Amino acid sequence: MDPRTRATVPRAASVLREARRLLGDRAQCEFYATQVEGCTPPVRTAGELRDELVAVRTVLASAAAREDCLLIASGSPVLPSAHPLPINDGPRYRRMAARVGPAITDRIGGELCGCHVHVGDVSRPEALDVSRRLRPWLPVVQALSVNSPFCEGLDSGAASARASRYACWPTVGPAPCLDEAGYERHVGELVRTGAVLDRRSIYWYARPSEHLPTLEVRVADVNADVDVTVLLAILVRGLVRALLDEEQPGPRVQEPRLREAHRRAAHGGVRGDGLDVASGSAVPMRVLVAEVLDRAAPGLAAHGDLGPARQLASRILADGTGADTQRAVFARRNSLSDVADALAATTADCSARPLRGGADALLMTPARQECSASRRAPSRPARPRAISARRSPRAANATAHARPMPALAPVTTTVRHAGSVGSVLLRLSPMRRGKRASCRAAPDGGT
Repeated sequence: MDPRTRATVPRAASVLREARRLLGDRAQCEFYATQVEGCTPPVRTAGELRDELVAVRTVLASAAAREDCLLIASGSPVLPSAHPLPINDGPRYRRMAARVGPAITDRIGGELCGCHVHVGDVSRPEALDVSRRLRPWLPVVQALSVNSPFCEGLDSGAASARASRYACWPTVGPAPCLDEAGYERHVGELVRTGAVLDRRSIYWYARPSEHLPTLEVRVADVNADVDVTVLLAILVRGLVRALLDEEQPGPRVQEPRLREAHRRAAHGGVRGDGLDVASGSAVPMRVLVAEVLDRAAPGLAAHGDLGPARQLASRILADGTGADTQRAVFARRNSLSDVADALAATTADCSARPLRGGADALLMTPARQECSASRRAPSRPARPRAISARRSPRAANATAHARPMPALAPVTTTVRHAGSVGSVLLRLSPMRRGKRASCRAAPDGGT
């Protein structure tokens, strides 16, 4: 971002030359010449993940400053960009641009930046099975991450402008329910008919990676607050771990309900109502946040992440999402330049924020049965929970560990972060019974 105009600038090449002196090939280009991407080596814990994210952001921010620009992590550019948007010269990027056309690549708000989390090593059948069972929970993950209310000088009216603009790219949306044979037929047909450029151009919200043995989850906006990124990583890892350790197939949900749940998440974030995709009933999003933490609790507890996840989610419920922060900054002086400056400052300042006491109380939302009749599905069976949102962190951990857990190998984590305007790549790798699971992420419209 230009520090004077606050518009994005095509200086990725020069920023990368500078950053690669310290990061090597962990600093990479992306679809637009206004984007850079950074990667971290494997680490063991969520704390080490945060340290690596901070290190990568620090190098990229310093490199950007030396090129007279600012690193900014936001789901969309705040102020107007110069059009036509500059696309990098890589041959695949050029083929992608030619395939989808300028109506998508040069539209207002085209520079979209998402946090994509990969979980592996998982087999293709496992990735497809878990992607189906993740579908009811991904709108809540999306709601926690919203960070793009403004888009090129316009107020989108939503918490995530990125969500609606990203939906213009081919195949973006909930993953279809497919077994391995069905996946091969479906993807082969998409490539054969020209609907997508290649097998790597499948942009479902959860998909098997075509170049890594991972499941990729791609619903979140990139966030300036590095702790939101850490929460997304450990929450996705916890959900995947919990689902992989179960043998139940999970319920099938209707596609229209899934899309409506994602629309509500993008529109309101954690404020207002989300949608219970099983019943089709409106439910306060903070209740759904408590439920997704309960659902992921066994997986979170297995890696020592239950307490941090509950507290980081509580912080978002109390202080607001990235989108809420952007709107609060704008409200002070009705200045989008102030919003851009605040994003740049937060992106560069990755210092740790102390976790608040009493975080558990923030997640003590009304139980589903205590909601009004208009919000409750009359015939919905009780959903088993590993942890009650009403329990203290100590009691919750004890309950989560009460059921036998598979033996764990050491956890390793690899993270990629891209910004300016950029996205985040994450890789977390818990191992279960000799099989490694990892988390990684990639940017919108990228490789």
